Amino acid sequence: MARRTRGRLIDGVILVDKPSGESSNRILQQVKRAFYAQKAGHTGALDPLATGMLPVCLGESTKFAQFLLDADKGYRVVAELGIRTNTSDADGEIVEQRAVDVTADDVRAAIEPFVGDILQVPSMFSALKHEGTPLYDYARRGIEIERKARPITIYSIDVVAIELPFVTLDVHCSKGTYIRSLVDDLGQALGCGAYVKSLHRTRVGDYPADAMHSLAELQAMVADREDPAEFDYRAMDALLLPVDAPVQQLAEVRVSDKAAGGFLHGQPVAADSTDSFLRIRRDSDAVFLGVGERRESDGLYWPKRVVVL
Repeated sequence: MARRTRGRLIDGVILVDKPSGESSNRILQQVKRAFYAQKAGHTGALDPLATGMLPVCLGESTKFAQFLLDADKGYRVVAELGIRTNTSDADGEIVEQRAVDVTADDVRAAIEPFVGDILQVPSMFSALKHEGTPLYDYARRGIEIERKARPITIYSIDVVAIELPFVTLDVHCSKGTYIRSLVDDLGQALGCGAYVKSLHRTRVGDYPADAMHSLAELQAMVADREDPAEFDYRAMDALLLPVDAPVQQLAEVRVSDKAAGGFLHGQPVAADSTDSFLRIRRDSDAVFLGVGERRESDGLYWPKRVVVL
């Protein structure tokens, strides 16, 4: 007998203001439970220490989560100089302490070389995998894995405050950037070491920070729920961003009903564009159909991800 699927067929994105001390996966499961959703996924984990924007995709939106993983990110980080930890953040063990014999001008000067296109060696306590196993698993067993430096882009680092030994920075960066590695490298450049004391993600792509909702707020909305299948979720669903929110940065093309039907069944659509990806929308009712990927061989946009209507 087929197993019955629990939950609602609900699509969209909720921006969660993640609290400190919780894993991203635990937040995901609690959000999924609050919405009584059949399917959910987050778009780029935050460390338990970190707080801030965690987009959670529900239903069909999960198909487009990869585009948010590729989006630029923004962080506010408080670094403490003079201390290095084995994880490069406050959750780790202190491995080195040095005197903080630097000035505010020294800090500003040390920051400058990190802005732009740089190479960064990921932390051993990252979720990157080596032979199928996350690096942090090796690190916890005391095993050091050689990591190659990877290209990243730091678009800007703005100094918010310098109250030595604490330095508060706003960082706007590309995907693949590890803030803990950036802070550790900055501490090494200053000759005194540094670690991440606190980290708050302020942005993912172009999502507005004022659209975030706390987990406590979401749970309060269903506090009096008795039967999840019979509850009125209209107030909660009104908080969701649309199903195509993860791909809002992509240009859009509208197609005829005939072309829309073909696209949903694996056929390409034509568009006057050279972009790698396009959002495809049915012109007659503005329904979002999915994302098309351009093939150089024919210049057509073939289905990359499509929604189930």
